[in-house]
Amino acid sequence: MDIRKVKKLIELLEESELTEIEISEGEESIRLSRSNSGTQVYSVPAQAMPPAPLNTVAEPSLDDHAGSESFPADKVPVVSPMVGTYYASPNPDTPSYVELGTEVNVGDTLCVIEAMKIFNPVDTESAGIVCKIFKHSGDPVEFGEPLFLIESLSP
Repeated sequence: MDIRKVKKLIELLEESELTEIEISEGEESIRLSRSNSGTQVYSVPAQAMPPAPLNTVAEPSLDDHAGSESFPADKVPVVSPMVGTYYASPNPDTPSYVELGTEVNVGDTLCVIEAMKIFNPVDTESAGIVCKIFKHSGDPVEFGEPLFLIESLSP
């Protein structure tokens, strides 16, 4: 397993509220767990690891962060679908996908979230006008964390 991937996993673990991450890649597997004394790394062959018990970890819901803030009924939050790094544009030399006051339609790309060297577009599911942007390029984001506030165009 590439040491850069391991370092990125450690960074993701330290930036999030997770206490453990386990990744299998082919016959290699890595488990990172956080304790009071810091992050520990374990690497063992995949076949030596026992199968994980089913349904032992509750999946976070999109409402975990978005529900903690209340938004007016005519404003729809767009939340992060994953843990990663927020980028407002495809690269530093190009303009942002959207700015305050930009009118967006369903399916328009608002930003990208980089996770493990993969850039994932975040599209809007509602038409309207961007009335608030919660993040700046390079900011870390958590799963379900509000990124944008879209003011609905429908009456």
